[in-house]
Amino acid sequence: MSASVAARQVAHRFPGTGWLFEDVSFDLVPGRISVVTGPSGCGKSTLLALLAGWEQPALGTITRQGTKKVRWVFQNPHGVAARTALDMVGFAYLVQGMTRREADEAARSVLERFGLAGVASRNYATLSGGEAQRLMLAQAVASRPDLLLVDEPTAQLDRAMAESVTASLEALAAEDMIVVVATHDQAVVRRAAHVIDLEAAHKTARADGPRT
Repeated sequence: MSASVAARQVAHRFPGTGWLFEDVSFDLVPGRISVVTGPSGCGKSTLLALLAGWEQPALGTITRQGTKKVRWVFQNPHGVAARTALDMVGFAYLVQGMTRREADEAARSVLERFGLAGVASRNYATLSGGEAQRLMLAQAVASRPDLLLVDEPTAQLDRAMAESVTASLEALAAEDMIVVVATHDQAVVRRAAHVIDLEAAHKTARADGPRT
């Protein structure tokens, strides 16, 4: 059975604050990129946390099926300074039972997919911000998640590389993976087959004020 996530009339706020968004409903399935968009402060990253199961919605329900493995690629990349890009991606394959040779081969393939073949032997500390961000994507993909959550993946990339990364994410979605991207990038939004726009929910929440 393919993975799926269903949100029904979801609303959320943190203690002592107003509602970030209200009455948000959607279905997530493999085969398409789902984009979460809206103004700063509307709760895009918070919605990703709800989808991951790290937070529970204040109101409404989120139902997951077949999402045993969830990976979240954060906006600010982080890694082990002295490890190479190849090692960081290859480790995900080693823990899946591959030999070192098999893991390195698979890791090189994923690195190439994200335009990183030329930095495979470089330490993480030497990578640019955009390279580090793409490495985090490659590392997450190597773990073969059912649900991949990505926060602002094109923020540090030029237009050509942003389009390449978006195309790679589209290909991953086609490989029976649920891919959800939180972004301000309208070029990514325009390419998405499914858009969750929190702007209206954000405006409604501000207009209505706190509810009990």
